[in-house]
Amino acid sequence: MEGSGTWQGLTLVSIVTWICLSSYLRLTQKVRSLVQPWVARQVVGGVPLILEIQKHQSGVLDALFSGLSCVVSVPFYTAFLPLLFWSGHGRLARQMTLLIAFCDYLGNCIKDVVSAPRPSCPPVRRITATKDEEDNAMEYGLPSSHTLNTVCLSGYLLHYVLSSFEHEESSIQYYGFAFACLLVALIAFGRIYLGMHSVVDIIAGLAIGVLTLGLWLTVNENIDDFITSKQNVSSFWTALSFLLLFAYPTPENPTPSYEYHTAFTGVALGIVTGVQQTYSQFHHEGAPRIFSPELPVTAYIGRVMVGIPTILLVKFCSKSLAKWILPTVSNTLGIPIRSTTYIPKLKLDKGYANGKNTDETKNSVGYSQKMCEFLNQDSFDIDTGIRFLQYAGLAWSVVDLVPSMFSYLNL
Repeated sequence: MEGSGTWQGLTLVSIVTWICLSSYLRLTQKVRSLVQPWVARQVVGGVPLILEIQKHQSGVLDALFSGLSCVVSVPFYTAFLPLLFWSGHGRLARQMTLLIAFCDYLGNCIKDVVSAPRPSCPPVRRITATKDEEDNAMEYGLPSSHTLNTVCLSGYLLHYVLSSFEHEESSIQYYGFAFACLLVALIAFGRIYLGMHSVVDIIAGLAIGVLTLGLWLTVNENIDDFITSKQNVSSFWTALSFLLLFAYPTPENPTPSYEYHTAFTGVALGIVTGVQQTYSQFHHEGAPRIFSPELPVTAYIGRVMVGIPTILLVKFCSKSLAKWILPTVSNTLGIPIRSTTYIPKLKLDKGYANGKNTDETKNSVGYSQKMCEFLNQDSFDIDTGIRFLQYAGLAWSVVDLVPSMFSYLNL
């Protein structure tokens, strides 16, 4: 117990120290000044290759690569992971959730540190078939998140399947590895074909993905043991998630990357806290799995029909509660806030907390202003907290509320 508390404390202190040092030394700006010019030259130099590839464009290839991009996108995983949890494969589902959250955070951090451009459009033809792709095009280029995520998740899924079923035939391992490589190759080539990335972005995505997968395969068992059996899980993960919001680097210009990381950090918190509380009831290794007599397909379909509307309702309710609670708490503490999306009224307040500066809040206002000055902030974006709580509530409902409903309904 003491050992667990010690490393948790050291982890949190290390992150706080990193935030302070990186801000004081302006590490993001220094790294960007070194790396960005070289990457930008590689992007410009890679345009002729992209144009050569796009000479072979066709409606079939457009649909193929656009479809593959949607299948490995973050929204797809967000929709797919609840179904995996409810199928009884809890360990696989929580590991893939935490892995994609880690990949999303790491990839977006690197994107915003480097702040390298995507291939110029025109002359490159950029295909954005969905709203999600349009948002992706607003992010910086290096590394390719689709490539990074595909390497990590397909690699981990292959590892999980082979280790769980212990196939002795080498041919099965060979075909599984070949399929994973083919998927990665198609995704990587498709990002170039669609005009979303240059070759240097793809190479960086592949390299970072392989390193991340190797690291995850080394520590995933320890992480899972901690989540399912150790103490202080919820408090530690809450503090960790909060600090990661401040540890994120500031990009050269605002992009949607921070929003994506905030959402998936909230998802990870909701999954961890929910699983830790209900592991012995719903998420242990002996839980009924789909296609077994305890969980036939008809019962699983019933779970989906009950679960999907429930989590969507929780997402809406948690967003509404956060929009009401967070501004109230911020005003009480004298924290200056702003909103660019969720609360139109705060767009007119120029980032300052509403309400009177009463004697009760003078001290808290002073502390809040000092904190803002220390973090080089004139105000805090309340949208970040709303988005974080919204997705944390959604994820918690996936692993706690909805399984409780399944138990009550005998599904």
